[in-house]
Amino acid sequence: MMEKLIQITSGRGPLECQWVVAKVLKVFLEEAKNNNIDYEIIHRENGDENLTLKSVTIILKAKDLNEFLKTWLGSICWTGKSAFRKLHKRSNWFIGVFELEGLEKINFNEKDIQFQTTRSQGSGGQNVNKVNTAVRATHLPTGQSVFVQDTRSQLENKKLSIRRLKEKVLERNIIHLQKRMQETWNNHLQVQRGSPIRTFSGTDFKKNYQEKSFKKQRNVLKNELKKLQK
Repeated sequence: MMEKLIQITSGRGPLECQWVVAKVLKVFLEEAKNNNIDYEIIHRENGDENLTLKSVTIILKAKDLNEFLKTWLGSICWTGKSAFRKLHKRSNWFIGVFELEGLEKINFNEKDIQFQTTRSQGSGGQNVNKVNTAVRATHLPTGQSVFVQDTRSQLENKKLSIRRLKEKVLERNIIHLQKRMQETWNNHLQVQRGSPIRTFSGTDFKKNYQEKSFKKQRNVLKNELKKLQK
C-alpha cells in the first residue's frame, strides 16, 4: 500500500487564493474517491473568511498514487473575477499542490500510549463520578496527552482518547514539516505560475486545463484524419 502526504496551499496568496484552496479541495477529494483512493484530512488551516482555507494536508492511500498525482502536483490556476474585491483587475489566482517529504518520519503506534483512568470531573453526586470512566492517554515518545470523559464508558473514552491523541501527534508533526517546507512552496509557486498543471474557471470548478487540452488534441487528430481521407 502506497501512502503520500499531500498539501494544498495558498502559499502567501490573498483571500481569493484561500477561496480557491477550498474549492480545489472538493474537486481533489471527489477525484480521489472516483479513483478508489482512501484519504484522511489530518490538518487544515482555516482562511480569513468563512468557507476559505489557507492550507490543508491530506494522507492518500492506494496501491498506486503516481498516475493520479501526475495530474495534480504543481501550481493550480483559477481564472475569474474576485468575489471579495469587486474592482480588482486581477483574474488569475494561483495555489499549489505539493507532496510533503518525510511522511515516513510520522509514526504513531498505539503501543506507545500510556493510559491512566480516573473519575470524571462532573458535578458532585452524579453516577459518572463513582467509577473510573475518564481516561488520560499519553504518547510517550512526544509527551503529548489528552483527557477524555465524554461518555460513562471507560472503553468508549479510551477509543476516543486514542483517536484524539493520534490527531494531536500527527498535527504536531505536520506543523513541523510545514515550517520546514514553507520556503520551498513559495519558490515553487513563483516558478510554476507560468505553467499550471490545471486551470479552472467558473464558480463550479468543472472546467479544467486537462479537459480543454484533450479536446484540442482530439480536434487536431480529426483534422489530420480528414486530410488523409482526401
